[in-house]
Amino acid sequence: MIVGVPKEIKLQEHRIGLTPDSVKVLVERNHEVLVENNGGLEAGFSNEDYLKAGAKIINIPKKIFEKAELIVKVKEPQLNEVNMIREGQIIYTYLHLAAAKELTLGLMNSKSICIAYETVTDDDGRLPLLAPMSAVAGRMSIQAGAHCLEKNQKGRGLLIGGAPGVESANVVILGGGVVGENAAIIATGMRGKVFVVDKSKKRLEELHKQFGDKIIPTESNKTDLKKLISECDLLVGGVLIPGAEAPKLVTKEMIKSMKRGSVIVDVAIDQGGCVETSKPTTHANPTYMVDEVVHYCVSNMPGGVPRTSTMALNKATLPLLLKLADQGYRKTLKENKNYLAGLNVYRGEITHKGVSDAFNLKYTPALELL
Repeated sequence: MIVGVPKEIKLQEHRIGLTPDSVKVLVERNHEVLVENNGGLEAGFSNEDYLKAGAKIINIPKKIFEKAELIVKVKEPQLNEVNMIREGQIIYTYLHLAAAKELTLGLMNSKSICIAYETVTDDDGRLPLLAPMSAVAGRMSIQAGAHCLEKNQKGRGLLIGGAPGVESANVVILGGGVVGENAAIIATGMRGKVFVVDKSKKRLEELHKQFGDKIIPTESNKTDLKKLISECDLLVGGVLIPGAEAPKLVTKEMIKSMKRGSVIVDVAIDQGGCVETSKPTTHANPTYMVDEVVHYCVSNMPGGVPRTSTMALNKATLPLLLKLADQGYRKTLKENKNYLAGLNVYRGEITHKGVSDAFNLKYTPALELL
């Protein structure tokens, strides 16, 4: 199979779909890999690295889309990329379609086969291809939040860990999943006073066992969320409904109750955000103010650490990619219900319920189409 790896063109996105090591594995299995010129440079991978792995370097992205049977990316196709996608071409990347109607319609019109990293499951219902980037984003959320709390960033002028004789900052993490757990790792390491809010008592018990008294587990249905948020210094939004739009747990009224200079990092922004006042931002302009509260809503947070992110992502995405390349999408998806869950758009039809519900579009079960 011919596998194409275009350079990412989303603003401030420096990751790349394949590492040279992943390319080498594909080439050893007799697949042809086309990598765009300098596509991996910002992640620390040179053209020479890809050439040594057996890839061909292509200068013009359009030629990659023209030749490749399978396109491997990191972020969702941008508009000019959508226009280059061919009928029957396999697109394998993060899509987050429930927050992107124009992209959804564009991919439907392309008649391509779109497999989203973020909706592939495992036998326990977890999201193994989303997990590594959620882990990175969770850890970065505290790093970014700590920076935003500095006075010259319009924050409260607080150090998360406080100082001798000075109390630590209050950190509230919404969601105890992969994002929340990894945010807690960094927040507790920085000695913040950390509340983790989740609706699952079982999950909170697991986190309490992991972190002990370093966190305060909080059941969402047994707490006054508005009061908790009004008292926090840093709020991290890490809630997720796989493939669907994120629920708006934090309302405009709650924002008005927050302290001047407090910070929100909405990691759920890829799926529309879990804060009513959230809107996507970029690494170039990451923050804005609403009611004197700093909002950090970068929609590709792991792109800020592209080398770490690309290597972590490839460890998760390579097994399914090898299956797709070795035996084709039809056999691969029909044989494995977890892989099948990743199919979001198939030749003009929506095959993920969360996406169809988000835009009131017709849903067709994937197996019916395959």
